[in-house]
Amino acid sequence: MKTLALIIFLVTYTGIIFTRLPRINIDRPSAAFFGAVAMILSGLLSFSEAVNAIDFNTIALLLGMMIIIATLQLDGFFSWVACKTIRWSGTQTRLLTILVLVTGIASAFFVNDAVVLLFTPIIITICQTSGISPLPYLIAEILASNVGSVMTITGNPQNMLIGINSGISYGQFLVYLAPVAVTGLIIIILVVRLLYPASFSNGVRIKTVENEFQYDFASMKRSLPIFAGVCILFFLSRPANIPIPVIALSGASLILIFGRIKPSRVIRNVDWVLLLFFASLFIVIEGVVKAGLFDINSLSGRLDTDIEGIALLHGISLVMSQAVSNVPFTIMMLPVLKAAGSETLWLCLASASTLAGNATIIGAMANLIVIESASDRKIHIGFREFMKAGMITTALTMMISAGMLWLYTLA
Repeated sequence: MKTLALIIFLVTYTGIIFTRLPRINIDRPSAAFFGAVAMILSGLLSFSEAVNAIDFNTIALLLGMMIIIATLQLDGFFSWVACKTIRWSGTQTRLLTILVLVTGIASAFFVNDAVVLLFTPIIITICQTSGISPLPYLIAEILASNVGSVMTITGNPQNMLIGINSGISYGQFLVYLAPVAVTGLIIIILVVRLLYPASFSNGVRIKTVENEFQYDFASMKRSLPIFAGVCILFFLSRPANIPIPVIALSGASLILIFGRIKPSRVIRNVDWVLLLFFASLFIVIEGVVKAGLFDINSLSGRLDTDIEGIALLHGISLVMSQAVSNVPFTIMMLPVLKAAGSETLWLCLASASTLAGNATIIGAMANLIVIESASDRKIHIGFREFMKAGMITTALTMMISAGMLWLYTLA
């Protein structure tokens, strides 16, 4: 059984890592889906065991946030925020600073994948209108979206997984990881300025492009209060004894009913493929764990809240996030962290797996979204080009993260 589970696991993660294989029509979701079905057909898991392996709390939270974000997207809210804030940037340095801060903060309260998907066209349009290279700003956007998303449970998919499975409250998560994120955003500004000095010394003035985007303010008057209420309830979820996924789903249902956007349009904009990807990965990892391929007790025993244990988890996250991307890696680590039973280690996993996504193009889904969106507009971000800024930022932010989380244990 172990051999069979190992074969299915390797085939699944080969598809996840390489995304395109010769003569095979495969990508990340289809590879994960194949692995899930194979676990059932092989007898490693029964159908009921496979269904029970899916963490529906995480799926529900992700679905609720996707519906809310899709509505705000159709309202033009993200375009409005980006244009209104970036219009203050008269110089390239100020544009970089505002871009990093706005992207980072937006990524903290919306899923970062959605933020970069919506901000990238705006950034490219602003740069092309102003006659400047969009490359430094797109790289900064990627780095900021990952670093900013560190600070909340709803910032990215892996944090949702950790928030649901750890039981850490929304407020506590923010208090511990916001300093890491804010420091990281400052580092990004400095690193990009250092690597692209010519882009910030030619005195070009930034031109606004607000008239090129449309907004539905009448719809925003309904959708934004609902989103604000959802955010407030996230912080009150523990004292009110309301699960975070229920809050997200409640907000989603209200925004569909009272929003002005036709519900069918909103539902079509939900990333159902990502939900399938998540559900499939849960099943694959459950099959691997049941077959005994992961020595959970051994690995969890090596993870402690001392500096060595925290550094080890950061190191594992850095390597594995490049191998399989940070969301699949986080799902792999859930059984290990449950066995370890430490809030500090849960926070370490959230911070390290997210920050590690900045090291290379393949480290996080947000990276690929920006690069593919830029490619559609004939803008190429090379692997080495990104890695220069990515590796420096990752090294510095990972050290800050490990140091801060270790200091928390001493307090």
